[in-house]
Amino acid sequence: MHRLFRAFINSCRGFRAAARTEEAIRQELLVLAVALPAAFVLAQDAWKRLALVGVLLLLLVVELLNTAIEKLADRVSPEDDLLIGRIKDMSSAAVGLAILLAAVIWTVAFAEMAWSHLSGVG
Repeated sequence: MHRLFRAFINSCRGFRAAARTEEAIRQELLVLAVALPAAFVLAQDAWKRLALVGVLLLLLVVELLNTAIEKLADRVSPEDDLLIGRIKDMSSAAVGLAILLAAVIWTVAFAEMAWSHLSGVG
């Protein structure tokens, strides 16, 4: 139980540090704060709400990992290094794919809501 408590404390400390120092993390937290209530408006089914919020949490996870990789890479080699540059590009690509996935899922949710309103009117 003590190990789980320590892990939780370390996670909170890491999350706070990332939120304090990384603009991308703060932006994604703002999006999450807006999206959480929006998910309840857009989706009637619990699993759809979970998908809408879950994909944003996944994006935050990937962004945290990307940030950690970049910080570690900068610490290991502050000068330009081709291999480290590729690694940082790969972690950035993971963020890009997570953003794309989130955009697709939210776009489908918006389209489904608009379609149901349009078909309900006609």
